[in-house]
Amino acid sequence: MKDKKEKKSIKFRIQPDWHWVTTIFGATIGISATMSFLSNQLLSGSLVLSFVALTAIILLGILFDIIGVAATSADETPFHSMAAKKVPEAREALKLLRRAERVSSFCNDVVGDICGVISGSASAVIAARAIVGMESWLGQLVQLLMSAVVAGLTVGGKAFGKSIAIKNSTMIIHAAAKLIYGVKSMPRWILETVRRN
Repeated sequence: MKDKKEKKSIKFRIQPDWHWVTTIFGATIGISATMSFLSNQLLSGSLVLSFVALTAIILLGILFDIIGVAATSADETPFHSMAAKKVPEAREALKLLRRAERVSSFCNDVVGDICGVISGSASAVIAARAIVGMESWLGQLVQLLMSAVVAGLTVGGKAFGKSIAIKNSTMIIHAAAKLIYGVKSMPRWILETVRRN
């Protein structure tokens, strides 16, 4: 009887953070539109520039995937000691780790997925431009190879990045925190420079 009561008490509950859901929804639309616009501008140039843009999109997706994984696997302890020594970026690192779920969602799901979609469409555009004047079977082969190579680089790069992120999570989060602190400090640094001059 006791087991039956315990089983009945177990319920699957869904309590989403609607503020975060709507924020991430809006951010996804904004980032996706911006990246699509920039990639379209770059893809309208030469084939070499298009390949450079495609590579940059793939690498950006891998980089954010690494940060997302590092946020979920890093330990707070080293950053507590940094904060005690008043290392300026330590607070930013602790914020990232305390919001690891959101950081991972943004980096892996938002930026990572957007880069995946855009790199796929970009490879199709590049292949379409490259096969102009080719025979039908050769054009199809080029398109197939392009999509396969892009998928392989994306998936393989993320698999490689995950192992790096887990083994070097503290260093990666420290670097990300430094960058965030630098960006946040930039307006203050600019104002101080203007006042001095």
